[in-house]
Amino acid sequence: MTRDWLLLRPLAALGDLALLTARLLTGSFLIHGVLDNILSHERMAEFAGFLAANGFAAPGLMAPLSVWMQFTIGVALVLGLLTRWAGLLLAFNFTVGVVMVHLAQSFREIWPAAVLIALGLLFATLGAGRIALDRFLERTS
Repeated sequence: MTRDWLLLRPLAALGDLALLTARLLTGSFLIHGVLDNILSHERMAEFAGFLAANGFAAPGLMAPLSVWMQFTIGVALVLGLLTRWAGLLLAFNFTVGVVMVHLAQSFREIWPAAVLIALGLLFATLGAGRIALDRFLERTS
């Protein structure tokens, strides 16, 4: 009993709520971060220019691909739908970003992208938790 409290094991009962919170925050952040590129051709062109300046191949194709991938991942995380796939794609997308853009930056500047990689791996391994649409897919399989 004392060891349970020392290790705070009762908090494990809140794991699904913690995953829901992490999914909602991460998904909302991703959606918010790319919505301007989706709604504005000029912002998308600006992002393509950023990709070109950082050595990405086919920036005119990669910009919308990255933007729509982030948007789709965000929606999937908010809904808790195909969460493991969303996590893998999130980790992949931001690993590419770190390698292509952030490696020359300070740790503090790399941190946001690194956290998104870690969150992606967390969602890929733990899934969405019980408060998610994935739960319905699990029940039907």
